[in-house]
Amino acid sequence: MSIAGAAGYLTRRAAQKERVRILYRRALKDTLNWAVHRHLFYQDASELREKFEANKHVEDLDAIDRLIDDAEAQFVKFQHPDPYIVPWAPGGSKFTRNPPPPEGIEIVYDYGKEE
Repeated sequence: MSIAGAAGYLTRRAAQKERVRILYRRALKDTLNWAVHRHLFYQDASELREKFEANKHVEDLDAIDRLIDDAEAQFVKFQHPDPYIVPWAPGGSKFTRNPPPPEGIEIVYDYGKEE
């Protein structure tokens, strides 16, 4: 294998590893949306990990691309329709809310120039 071929192989392989890592994280977070209790999540997370580990031995780059594409399509198909969003995150119920300060709290806007 030439240097250019090796560099192309390593670049493609690194991109595949990144896609798999991102897909696994997204699938794991989505699994948490489906689980009602934490002990159910642990079981589902273990099964998800086994699915990823089952294809760890594949070396053919085209086969890996097909497996990743199939897994991404399956993830989109079975994604939770109403995922949990942390209230203060974008899309959450408290995002960009500014509650008034409590009684007795004074806000000073002169930033260290108090006398």
